[in-house]
Amino acid sequence: MNSNNEVAEALKSVAQDLQSTLAQIQGVTTQLSEISITLDALSKQDPEKPVYRAIGSLLLEVEDRNSVKDDLEGSMIALQEHMDRLSSRENDLRKKYDELVTAYEKQ
Repeated sequence: MNSNNEVAEALKSVAQDLQSTLAQIQGVTTQLSEISITLDALSKQDPEKPVYRAIGSLLLEVEDRNSVKDDLEGSMIALQEHMDRLSSRENDLRKKYDELVTAYEKQ
């Protein structure tokens, strides 16, 4: 990068990407927490009591608790894999940001 202006623009772009990635991480963290709480509540609920699932605007009784548990665990695995990718991206962006700050300061 040749000019201060180019470095400043790159810094701005990386900062925006980092901010977006951090917002995504926060969203995924919230979803993981919600699923964990749901799985915990499901495991503690009396097996004789019905379990309901929201489908569209309806709340329907679920016949097979294990399928609900399996779906939740599958979602949790997928979200954790997504979180791992986001964390890796965050680390890469932070390194790039630090490099650009150093380049900007040297000019």
